[in-house]
This record gives sequence, C-alpha cells and structure tokens, in this order.
Amino acid sequence: MGGRGTVSLDSSKVGSFEVTWPSRAEEPDGRTSPEELIAAAHSTCYSMALSHALAGAGTPPEKVDTRAEVTFQPGEGITGVHLTVRASVPGLSAAAFEKAAQDAKAGCPVSKALAGTKITLDAALV
Repeated sequence: MGGRGTVSLDSSKVGSFEVTWPSRAEEPDGRTSPEELIAAAHSTCYSMALSHALAGAGTPPEKVDTRAEVTFQPGEGITGVHLTVRASVPGLSAAAFEKAAQDAKAGCPVSKALAGTKITLDAALV
C-alpha cells in the first residue's frame, strides 16, 4: 500500500512515470496508474481502428477524439472501460458512423485483449 515504482516507455523513449497505490485508488497527484495507461492504450488503439475502417470505406475522418475511462475497484480490479468518441466525418450518416464505431470497438486489438471486461461506447458525430 505504501510502495512506489516507475514505469518507463523504453521503445519510444518518451519517459518514465511514477506509479503508486494512491495514484490508483485515491488521487493521482502527478502520478499514473495501470488503469490510466490502459485507458491511454485503449483510446489510441480504438481511434486508429475507427479511422482505418472509415478511410477504407471511403469516408476518411477529418478528426477523431476518443477518451477511455477505466474503472477500478479495490478488491475487485478493473470493472469496466467506457469509450467516448466524437468525430467529424464528412458525408457519413449518424447511423453509419454508429455502426463503424461499434465495429471498431469489437475489432480493436486492445478491446480484444480486454475481452473479459465490460466495454461501453458513446459515439457521436460532431
């Protein structure tokens, strides 16, 4: 409970980040947590999967903004991930966007890695 450590992004050399239990279960206070790192990976992967699918369908997005919130309960672990995506995709209907967004959620490699976790999605065009 009082331990601390660091995680480093060695392949990209972006940096090292302090990780502690309080950053996970209480207040981050300038530190990160495994859940924040998973959220960053999931939102990035999801955006890439959605953008690739939209471009492949002939409707490349002008902008995709995805946020992931990973919920953690001490004693239970990760209890869910909620993705929120807002995108600008000229010429695409809301229904077609919703389908592409849901397909990207199912096909994203990080979503697949988190298959044992409930993943929800709020997708809308802007």
